[in-house]
Amino acid sequence: MAGFIRYACLAANGHNTQPWLFSIKGNTIDIVPDVERRTPVVDPDDHHLYVSLGCALENLLLAIESRGLATTVNLLDQGAGGLSVVLEDNNAAIDPLDQALFAAIPFRQSTRSVYSGAAVSTERLATLGRASRINGVSLSLLTDRSRINLVRDLVIEGNNRQMDDPAFVRELLHWLRFSPSHAMAAGDGLYSATTGNPSLPEWLGPLAFRLAFTKSGEADKYARQMDSSAGVAVLAAEQADPAGWISVGRSCQRFCLAATALGLKTAFVNQPLEVAELRPALAETAGLRGLRPDVVLRFGYADVLPFSPRRPVADVIRT
Repeated sequence: MAGFIRYACLAANGHNTQPWLFSIKGNTIDIVPDVERRTPVVDPDDHHLYVSLGCALENLLLAIESRGLATTVNLLDQGAGGLSVVLEDNNAAIDPLDQALFAAIPFRQSTRSVYSGAAVSTERLATLGRASRINGVSLSLLTDRSRINLVRDLVIEGNNRQMDDPAFVRELLHWLRFSPSHAMAAGDGLYSATTGNPSLPEWLGPLAFRLAFTKSGEADKYARQMDSSAGVAVLAAEQADPAGWISVGRSCQRFCLAATALGLKTAFVNQPLEVAELRPALAETAGLRGLRPDVVLRFGYADVLPFSPRRPVADVIRT
């Protein structure tokens, strides 16, 4: 069971907070929120937290399925309390697509760099759409440059507004890890090397961050990143509640794993949905009018960056 959980812990999650706890009871694995790892400024309604749980759930299901086992998933308190995965005795057929997604789990990463700008083929776009299909979740793939540019502008506007909020900056700084020793010791957070930035002594990192973290600098960075991306994926749940957000997390994780299997990279650019006033414009741009956008990903071709750290499995299992 702990081996399955190890794969779950490699899932995408906001700020690399890894906001999950697991418990094993016989043939059942529970996944519940770790409320001590909330990010209340950027995520006041725990939307990102439940999306993260959904990402972990999907990795867990793929790992279990890879062993030919069937599962039943039960939501706890309509998803607000997490979820429970029951391993069944009967064998299940292994879906070839899911097997490819499972094989991609150790190689998936949020690649926060400039991409190559190369287009993604129609066939590969279709694979991304097929792989990420989850009931109750809508996916919009934007590949025309005019709509990518609209999303780019919303990303920059959202980032500008967040940078004007001292509480947001303090929360972000809390999760930054500047030195490899601190990143490995903490086992979480946003390690600077994973964004292509140099490692720094931990005492120097916060000072350098405050000097370099400027609106103009961030706007230029995001403009270059968005302009180099092949496309943008926007996901939205039919119901804006923990159950819906968990489903979005499952779809998001499957999209990222399919991209990895196809040699593509992905990165979150969630600023337009984290600033509530920008959500309607994002939904309109993505053709999701009437829905709340839940995840924004850019994708394209790029080199591999260092991987984010993960906590030991023993640290996330409740006894």
